[in-house]
Amino acid sequence: MPGTARAAVGGYGYHALNRGNGRARVFHDEDDYQGFVRLIRQACARVPMRVVGYCLMPNHFHLVLWPPGNDDLGNWMQWLLTSHVHGYRKRYRGSGHVWQGRFKAFPIGEDEHLLTVLRYVERNPLRANLVARAQDWPWSSLMPWLQPSLLPWLNPGPVARPPDWLDLLHTPHTESELAALRRSVQRNAPFGSPDWVERTAHQLGLESSLRAPGRPAGRRSELTTQPTLFPSTEP
Repeated sequence: MPGTARAAVGGYGYHALNRGNGRARVFHDEDDYQGFVRLIRQACARVPMRVVGYCLMPNHFHLVLWPPGNDDLGNWMQWLLTSHVHGYRKRYRGSGHVWQGRFKAFPIGEDEHLLTVLRYVERNPLRANLVARAQDWPWSSLMPWLQPSLLPWLNPGPVARPPDWLDLLHTPHTESELAALRRSVQRNAPFGSPDWVERTAHQLGLESSLRAPGRPAGRRSELTTQPTLFPSTEP
């Protein structure tokens, strides 16, 4: 999660993710996947949240969220993961850590960069060779997008997926695009156009996330001088 309280400001889109402790598998069967999707819906009933996209993979998850208010992101994620851990320990009779520490999250520009993140998220199973077609993976927001009646509580978000979305999902990303996303994941840094990144980092108190470790303050951010449109591989 971003390193300051201001980073949880509502009205921004966020890419939130976490991985099983020690990269261990978390979702073992259909009941595990279904249970987590059910918890997402229940979390929305308890804490206001607009869920724009998601993908559950065997040992991690990706969520694209659009919280309406300040602190909604942290409160929503806390309820979701705490509830999941309690259920997981009960089912598998365990007591250790399920997730690899606190979740990560970074803000996303409400433009083509949001579509880039959504494309990254919904391409995950295809990129991991779990399916031959992205739409064959049942544990992502792609199928509900194709058939809105499946999960009517999903939010279309501030930027609509284009009509050729399926074609875009089957187009591999470039290495420079993947590298840009990984930087945002690793540093909890805003992801968007250079000007938006600089402005958002200042507004949310995330200036340090734009500098590589050991980079002196005051120099233009590495993140804003590299290509900012990319798309996907596991971070």
